[in-house]
Amino acid sequence: MRFLYAFLGLICVGLAVIGIVLPLLPTVPFLLLAALLFANSSERLHDWIIGHSLFGPMIDDWRSHGAIRPGAKKAATLSIAAVFGLSLAFGAPGYVLGIQAVVLSCVLIFIWTRPNG
Repeated sequence: MRFLYAFLGLICVGLAVIGIVLPLLPTVPFLLLAALLFANSSERLHDWIIGHSLFGPMIDDWRSHGAIRPGAKKAATLSIAAVFGLSLAFGAPGYVLGIQAVVLSCVLIFIWTRPNG
């Protein structure tokens, strides 16, 4: 099971890295899951992700305060606006735009109501 947890943790880290550049793929939840999986599989990998210069602070902010850093909030907002803008530009049907508007608004409300990290 330790190898399976480590493998799944590495997949989560990969998805988190993709989520840094791909809009709407969450980064921090995958990092939190990776940290959990590494904690159950490998002390070395767990220490690595917690001590990582990019990933570690995001995990620590969320664990200690449920917080998201302002830079991450701004990046998420820009990504969400870009996705909605592309939907408008490509002429998505009205019901799709409506669903996107509701879902993306809920995501933004959640993000911006979290404390700053």
